[in-house]
Amino acid sequence: MIDFGKTADDYIKHRAGFPDSFFEKLSEFKIGIRNQILLDLGCGTGTLAKRFARANCIVTALDISEEMISKAIESDRLENLSIVYKVAKAESTRLDKESFDVITAGQCWHWFDSNEVMKEAFRLLKNKGRLVIAHFDWLPIKDNVPELTENLILKHNPNWQLGGGNGLYPQWAIDASNNGFHKIESFSYDLNVSYSHSDWRGRVRASAGISASLSENAVDIFDREHEIMLNEKFGAGLLSVPHRVFAVIAVKDNQSISIISSTALK
Repeated sequence: MIDFGKTADDYIKHRAGFPDSFFEKLSEFKIGIRNQILLDLGCGTGTLAKRFARANCIVTALDISEEMISKAIESDRLENLSIVYKVAKAESTRLDKESFDVITAGQCWHWFDSNEVMKEAFRLLKNKGRLVIAHFDWLPIKDNVPELTENLILKHNPNWQLGGGNGLYPQWAIDASNNGFHKIESFSYDLNVSYSHSDWRGRVRASAGISASLSENAVDIFDREHEIMLNEKFGAGLLSVPHRVFAVIAVKDNQSISIISSTALK
């Protein structure tokens, strides 16, 4: 069973979340602006929620892990951020309908029942509200840092199934369309992220394949072997890790729904 609560300490320290360029791109869609009422699904330790709160959005953040939310609240106090956190499933938030201008989900949609969360997001959004589904994935390329790390994860956790990705998720746009969303757009771009050895090891520990799945002793064994591999293959300097940002943005448009319904009645 995968339990991200077990990764909370490493998660908040080593998973900084999306780059500044991602939020700059969202601003082109008028997302993340002052006084926007925003819900962040699968918030984890609140990396997305905090960025929107700093931009003076009115933010609610939701996750199933009490441990992750506890860490988020603890770090919010250091910045005096005001975010409302709720422990709940994204498929059944128990929040009021048509309450939000924007709903975001960063690095988490693959854990959800996509169609059920689409329906819930549609219910929660105001008319013309927007859903943002985004990922920020490392890219395994032959013999690079992510590929050799993924090989090591599989050695220690053969049940891990999230390796070998390309950071693109076209199914999300299809699911959005099938659940009543309109004006669906996507964007993606690549960038390299520099990590110290310690930070990369922490980033990997705070993943589904390691601390969220393995025993504490098994994590320590993996981490020692990971440290040795990184030193042997890449030396002692900073690691350059290629990543891909990908996002789907979809709009709830009641007028379009009315047009479709009227046409269907003819």
